Amino acid sequence: MKVVTVIGARPQFIKAAPVSRAFRSAEARKSIEEVIVHTGQHYDASMSQVFFDQLGLPKPKYNLGVGSGSHGEQTGQMLAGLEKIMLEEQPHHVLIYGDTNSTLAGALAASKLHIPLAHVEAGLRSFNRRMPEEINRIIADHTSDLLFAPTETAVENLRREGIVRGVHLVGDVMQDAIADSVEVAKEKSVILEKLKVKAGNYLLVTVHRAENTDDPCRLSGILKAIRALSAESDTIWPLHPRLRKHLAYAEAFSQHLRLIEPVAYLDMLELQRNAKVVLTDSGGIQKEAQWLEVPCVTLRDETEWVETVECGWNRLAGADPDRITSAVLSACQERPSQRYPILSSGAARRITAALAN
Repeated sequence: MKVVTVIGARPQFIKAAPVSRAFRSAEARKSIEEVIVHTGQHYDASMSQVFFDQLGLPKPKYNLGVGSGSHGEQTGQMLAGLEKIMLEEQPHHVLIYGDTNSTLAGALAASKLHIPLAHVEAGLRSFNRRMPEEINRIIADHTSDLLFAPTETAVENLRREGIVRGVHLVGDVMQDAIADSVEVAKEKSVILEKLKVKAGNYLLVTVHRAENTDDPCRLSGILKAIRALSAESDTIWPLHPRLRKHLAYAEAFSQHLRLIEPVAYLDMLELQRNAKVVLTDSGGIQKEAQWLEVPCVTLRDETEWVETVECGWNRLAGADPDRITSAVLSACQERPSQRYPILSSGAARRITAALAN
C-alpha cells in the first residue's frame, strides 16, 4: 500500500517523524510504502531541514518550494502541485497532519481526486472560526476517511458534528516524539550553556500565530507583558520569522530579554524542560510543556487542548498584559498535581496498524 504524506510546517515534521519511523519498521515495511511531500510552507533551514536531520525523517521525494504568501496564494500553489503528484503516484491513502495550509491543500487535493484521506490530530476544536487553523482542521476532518483523534475530547467533538465512521482514538504522536527525543536532547543539547542561563531560572516565550503577530493591539499587549516580566527574570524568546519585522521593539526591552533565532527541536526541548514558565501561542508547546512538567501560560483566548487547562498545567491569558503577568506569577507559585489525560505513547504504532488494516 502506498501512502503519500503531506507535510510543510515545523509542527508537522515533529508529528510525522514517529509515524514515518513506524512505517519503516520491520513489521510495517512490507505493507506500507511512504512517499513524503514537503510543501515548502516552512522553508528556513532553522524551521525545516534541521528537523529532518534531528528527527531522522527521510528526505522528501518531492518539495513544492511554495514559500510564504497569502493564505489563498499559498494554498492554491500547494493544491496545484499536490494534485500533479497524486495523479503521478496513485497512492492508496493521503496522510495529513494538524491544521496548517499544507493540511488544507492535502485534504482538498485528495478529496477532489477521490483518494482516501487520513488526518492525524482529527477532532481538535478551538471554536474560534476567525482562526485560519480552525477552518483548516474542520475541512480536513469533514473530508477524511480515517480520523486519528488524540483524545476523548477530540472524539466527542467529531461525534457532535456527525462524524463517527472511521474515527480512531490513537493518542498523541507528539508524545511519541518526546519519548524518542528527550533523553537525546539532555545528552546532546548545549543550548543553556550557549545562552548562559541556568535551569529553572528563566522564562521561555514563543509567538507565531497570525492572530497575535498581525494584530497591533494584541501584539502590543504581549510585548508590554514581556517587557515587565523580563525586567525581573531572564527571558528567552526564539523569534519566529513572522515576527522578524518587529525586531525594532527589542530596543524597548530590558537586558534580561534574549531574542534569538529559531532553534532546532532538541534545543527547544531542552529550553522547555528547564524553563521556569513557558509563554506561548503554540498548540504543540502547550502539550510539550505539560509532558515536561513545566507550567505554561497560553497567549490566546481559547485552546483546542482543553485538557491541559483542566488539569492545571496551562493557563489562558490572551493578550492582556495584566492577565499574562498574573498568570506567570501564579504558575510560578502553584505546581499542578494532575496529569494530562491521554493514552500512553504508541500513537504512531496505532496509526500504522489502522492504515495497514
